[in-house]
Amino acid sequence: MVAFLQVRALVDAEVDAVGRVLGLARLYQGNGDYLVAWIEDEPVGHAYLTRTDPPELQDVEVREAFRRRGVARRLVTSAETSAREQGADALRLSVSVQHTGVQTLYRSLGFIDTGLTPVTVHGTIHVRTGPLEVDDVLLTWEKKLVAPT
Repeated sequence: MVAFLQVRALVDAEVDAVGRVLGLARLYQGNGDYLVAWIEDEPVGHAYLTRTDPPELQDVEVREAFRRRGVARRLVTSAETSAREQGADALRLSVSVQHTGVQTLYRSLGFIDTGLTPVTVHGTIHVRTGPLEVDDVLLTWEKKLVAPT
């Protein structure tokens, strides 16, 4: 676990600094907010949390030098807290069938497969940071959120 790790919502004044080291592909998507993990003044990871029903966790990214140090786990738990504060009782995400390590992380945090039909994504997706070639199958997972005791 990284000491002095702070997660907070991205604000306009931080967009350039974060955008230099992390993609922010969904920045102007319009239906959610980025949560950014910081170590002191350095952005080390981010996650996008939609304001949908249920909210969805998207675009989780941790800079390579900071991986396997609890940053992604902290981003996910911060997203859960934000979703609960918005009144949500569940948090949903899509996970690649190919990324078993990511599946292990989400499973350890209480996410389970919803049983919805997997989604095949193939072709070019246009995001703020440019075109992205995709050939993947995505599973839909969800975690029921309970109020902290």
